[in-house]
Amino acid sequence: MSPKYAQTWNLDVFFEGGSDSPGLKKELTDLEKQIPRLKEKILAIDTSGSEVPVEIWNEALEELQQLSNRLHEAFSYISCLSSANMRDEQAQILRGQAAQLIASHSSVLTALDSKITQCSEEYWQQLIERPEIRPISFALREKRQRAMEKLPPEQEELVGNLSVDGYHGWGQMYNTIVGRMQIPCEENGKIHYLSVGQAFNKLSNPDRKIRRQIFAKWEEAWKNEADLFAETLNHLAGHRLQLYKHRGWDSVWKEPLDDNRMREETLRAMWEAIETEKHRLVKYLERKAKLLQIERLSWYDLHAPLPGVNKTVPYDEAADFIVEQFRHFSRDLAEFAQHAFENRWIEAEDRPGKRPGGFCASFPVSEQTRIFMTYSGTPSNVSTLAHELGHAYHQHVMKGLPALVQEYAMNVAETASTFAELIVTDAAIRHADSREERVILLEDKLQRAVSFFMDVHSRFLFETRFYEERKQGPLTPTRLCELMVEAQKAGFAHSLAEYHPHFWASKLHFYNTYVPFYNFSYTFGYLFSTGIYARALEQGTAFAQKYVDLLRDTGRMTVEDLAEKHLGVDLTKPDFWQQAVDLVLADVDEFLSLT
Repeated sequence: MSPKYAQTWNLDVFFEGGSDSPGLKKELTDLEKQIPRLKEKILAIDTSGSEVPVEIWNEALEELQQLSNRLHEAFSYISCLSSANMRDEQAQILRGQAAQLIASHSSVLTALDSKITQCSEEYWQQLIERPEIRPISFALREKRQRAMEKLPPEQEELVGNLSVDGYHGWGQMYNTIVGRMQIPCEENGKIHYLSVGQAFNKLSNPDRKIRRQIFAKWEEAWKNEADLFAETLNHLAGHRLQLYKHRGWDSVWKEPLDDNRMREETLRAMWEAIETEKHRLVKYLERKAKLLQIERLSWYDLHAPLPGVNKTVPYDEAADFIVEQFRHFSRDLAEFAQHAFENRWIEAEDRPGKRPGGFCASFPVSEQTRIFMTYSGTPSNVSTLAHELGHAYHQHVMKGLPALVQEYAMNVAETASTFAELIVTDAAIRHADSREERVILLEDKLQRAVSFFMDVHSRFLFETRFYEERKQGPLTPTRLCELMVEAQKAGFAHSLAEYHPHFWASKLHFYNTYVPFYNFSYTFGYLFSTGIYARALEQGTAFAQKYVDLLRDTGRMTVEDLAEKHLGVDLTKPDFWQQAVDLVLADVDEFLSLT
């Protein structure tokens, strides 16, 4: 019987021919010519007079948004190519060309920053209050405020240009190193070489002996490349610290907080609620160890399945289940997911050569998205699929809004994805055929609580301490391992027998040059979506439109204003976070009761 849904995506609707696409080549050439012309047009706008040339401003801003969308589309396409085949050398070359264009585009944004900071207060108010400009006024006000906190525009432009082969070049090193890594795995007396993504999936094998062997090889593989990863990480952090110093920024949290449109009080309130209550998760970890018949869990046991019915879920079955559960919340969400499955928007095939992890890439010109993951049939894979569809739906409901207010921050992006994941996970638990299956699904859900409350917290602690020490000079691989284990012990409340010293080398997020302190956004999204999910449970399908309204505001509000408007809560206070944490940890009590 042939499969119902393909597990490889269709990218030809964007540009035909893969990394040799003539259409893509032409688009990159056109962008290369048009971006500098737009920069000249913006720099020519007169901001000195009392009369505001609104038509010229509007035309320039419209062109900026169109070019931004086209560049985003091309970059998404190239990222999809290189992720699906990490040995596609031409895709890596294209990635370098796209990075040059992004730098050129950044210089246009710097030119815009220059102009809007030159405006007198009277001129500025006239501009942003005009009906043509008002729909993007939040984005413009935000740009003006941030520009005033940076270096002079010509210096910021120089930073952007030098970053292509410096800062972003170092960031690309992670993909280069990982792309060549192979991890040996013995099966039936034969040695097989696995990609990093394939090896990671083996860490959830039911056989602890296999998990331990794979983890030893996994840790060894990262250790073998540790000098290169340490060099890369040190240079990335060194670049950021120097830039922050020249901008006069004292805190390494400033950029990620600004990027997430979030106040420090909110971040501290969130972590405080988690630190106060995370000890309750230790009871779950202790019970899991007992069920696995071991004294204490090690890092490689965290995602181990419990003994019993660990069924594999075929891809088609997972797809239909996700669509069905989405429909109980929102018909629109279900129809969107169905469209994605039927039209090959998802790359899920389990094969070598793919990069690890999962993501959702948006194509704003075509008004489509593409989802990347490696599906092997675990309950966790089903959750990941729902998670990425949540991202895709978020982008879908933003259609029709100006590009400048579709730029929502990562923390609220994680809200939409985690919300979709919760719908599917809780439905799977409710539909479980037996108590045993219910326990296994509940345990999979608790694994995510451990990830967001413990693992992500350890990443946050590691990065904060790493940046503090990096101010004094580069850190050795040995010191990075020490910091990582210290952070993991604190993050996991000293509950594990063994930790993952080279996690700092293995985690892509530490090497992302576009999103500093990548990780805390996940925990915010997890807890924020839990609060939203509680509302959805209370209000049923009546909440579906309110949810869409909230998502459409994510690109034009701070998270504090978003929560106040749509949920009536204050994120800088512990109350909301405490309620969300309690809701998550209620699963611990149920797990302990069932086992």
